[in-house]
Amino acid sequence: MDTPKPEGDPGPAPADPVLEPPIERLPPRPAPPPMSRVRTSRVWTARVLAVAADAVQVLFLPLFGEGFASPANDALDVMVGLVLVWLVGWHWAFLPSFAVELVPGLDIFPSWTTAVWFATRGRR
Repeated sequence: MDTPKPEGDPGPAPADPVLEPPIERLPPRPAPPPMSRVRTSRVWTARVLAVAADAVQVLFLPLFGEGFASPANDALDVMVGLVLVWLVGWHWAFLPSFAVELVPGLDIFPSWTTAVWFATRGRR
Protein backbone atom coordinates (compact mmCIF):
# COMPACT_ATOMS: atom_id res chain seq x y z
CA MET A 1 0.00 0.00 0.00
CA ASP A 2 1.73 2.94 -1.24
CA THR A 3 0.42 6.23 0.02
CA PRO A 4 0.89 9.15 -2.26
CA LYS A 5 3.53 11.60 -1.07
CA PRO A 6 2.55 15.23 -0.97
CA GLU A 7 4.41 17.48 -3.25
CA GLY A 8 6.50 20.35 -1.92
CA ASP A 9 7.83 20.88 1.63
CA PRO A 10 6.58 18.21 4.04
CA GLY A 11 7.15 20.52 7.10
CA PRO A 12 4.49 21.59 9.56
CA ALA A 13 1.81 24.01 8.56
CA PRO A 14 2.59 27.66 9.32
CA ALA A 15 1.15 28.89 12.60
CA ASP A 16 -1.26 31.76 12.74
CA PRO A 17 0.33 34.99 13.95
CA VAL A 18 -0.29 35.62 17.63
CA LEU A 19 -2.15 38.79 18.31
CA GLU A 20 -1.19 40.17 21.69
CA PRO A 21 -3.40 42.70 23.45
CA PRO A 22 -1.98 46.17 23.89
CA ILE A 23 -0.17 46.78 27.18
CA GLU A 24 -2.07 48.99 29.55
CA ARG A 25 0.01 50.96 32.00
CA LEU A 26 -1.38 51.73 35.42
CA PRO A 27 -1.25 55.32 36.54
CA PRO A 28 1.59 56.09 38.97
CA ARG A 29 0.81 55.77 42.63
CA PRO A 30 0.05 59.00 44.37
CA ALA A 31 2.67 60.11 46.84
CA PRO A 32 1.80 59.12 50.41
CA PRO A 33 0.68 61.99 52.56
CA PRO A 34 3.25 63.28 55.02
CA MET A 35 2.96 61.65 58.41
CA SER A 36 0.90 63.66 60.80
CA ARG A 37 2.16 64.75 64.19
CA VAL A 38 -0.32 62.39 65.86
CA ARG A 39 1.01 59.37 63.97
CA THR A 40 4.62 60.34 64.63
CA SER A 41 3.96 60.87 68.32
CA ARG A 42 2.30 57.46 68.58
CA VAL A 43 5.35 55.77 67.08
CA TRP A 44 7.72 57.54 69.46
CA THR A 45 5.42 56.83 72.42
CA ALA A 46 5.45 53.14 71.51
CA ARG A 47 9.24 53.14 71.28
CA VAL A 48 9.65 54.84 74.65
CA LEU A 49 7.12 52.46 76.24
CA ALA A 50 8.94 49.42 74.86
CA VAL A 51 12.32 50.62 76.12
CA ALA A 52 10.79 51.43 79.52
CA ALA A 53 9.12 48.02 79.81
CA ASP A 54 12.34 46.21 78.96
CA ALA A 55 14.29 48.41 81.39
CA VAL A 56 11.85 47.64 84.19
CA GLN A 57 12.20 43.91 83.55
CA VAL A 58 15.99 44.14 83.64
CA LEU A 59 16.23 46.46 86.65
CA PHE A 60 13.75 44.49 88.73
CA LEU A 61 15.02 41.08 87.61
CA PRO A 62 14.26 39.31 90.92
CA LEU A 63 10.61 40.35 90.58
CA PHE A 64 10.33 39.34 86.91
CA GLY A 65 12.92 36.54 86.74
CA GLU A 66 10.47 33.68 87.05
CA GLY A 67 9.12 34.03 83.54
CA PHE A 68 5.63 32.62 83.10
CA ALA A 69 5.31 31.86 86.83
CA SER A 70 5.49 35.55 87.76
CA PRO A 71 2.10 37.31 87.83
CA ALA A 72 3.82 40.72 87.80
CA ASN A 73 5.69 39.75 84.63
CA ASP A 74 2.51 38.48 82.98
CA ALA A 75 0.56 41.61 83.91
CA LEU A 76 3.30 43.89 82.59
CA ASP A 77 3.63 41.96 79.33
CA VAL A 78 -0.11 41.85 78.67
CA MET A 79 -0.51 45.56 79.35
CA VAL A 80 2.52 46.51 77.25
CA GLY A 81 1.40 44.26 74.40
CA LEU A 82 -2.12 45.72 74.35
CA VAL A 83 -0.90 49.31 74.51
CA LEU A 84 1.65 48.72 71.74
CA VAL A 85 -1.00 47.20 69.48
CA TRP A 86 -3.24 50.18 70.22
CA LEU A 87 -0.43 52.65 69.46
CA VAL A 88 1.05 51.21 66.26
CA GLY A 89 -1.45 48.58 65.17
CA TRP A 90 -1.06 44.82 64.96
CA HIS A 91 2.25 43.51 63.67
CA TRP A 92 3.52 39.93 63.58
CA ALA A 93 6.66 40.95 65.46
CA PHE A 94 4.61 41.30 68.65
CA LEU A 95 3.69 37.60 68.75
CA PRO A 96 7.21 36.13 69.13
CA SER A 97 8.08 38.98 71.46
CA PHE A 98 5.23 38.02 73.76
CA ALA A 99 6.28 34.35 73.62
CA VAL A 100 9.90 35.23 74.51
CA GLU A 101 8.67 37.17 77.53
CA LEU A 102 7.13 33.98 78.93
CA VAL A 103 10.41 32.03 78.92
CA PRO A 104 12.34 32.36 82.21
CA GLY A 105 15.65 34.11 81.71
CA LEU A 106 14.89 35.31 78.19
CA ASP A 107 12.81 38.22 79.39
CA ILE A 108 15.99 40.19 80.03
CA PHE A 109 16.42 40.33 76.25
CA PRO A 110 14.82 43.59 75.03
CA SER A 111 12.13 41.84 73.03
CA TRP A 112 9.52 44.62 73.22
CA THR A 113 12.07 47.15 72.02
CA THR A 114 13.08 44.87 69.16
CA ALA A 115 9.46 44.20 68.17
CA VAL A 116 8.50 47.89 68.17
CA TRP A 117 11.62 48.83 66.22
CA PHE A 118 10.80 46.12 63.66
CA ALA A 119 7.12 47.15 63.44
CA THR A 120 7.88 50.87 63.06
CA ARG A 121 11.19 50.79 61.19
CA GLY A 122 9.86 52.67 58.15
CA ARG A 123 8.20 55.39 60.18
CA ARG A 124 9.54 58.37 62.05
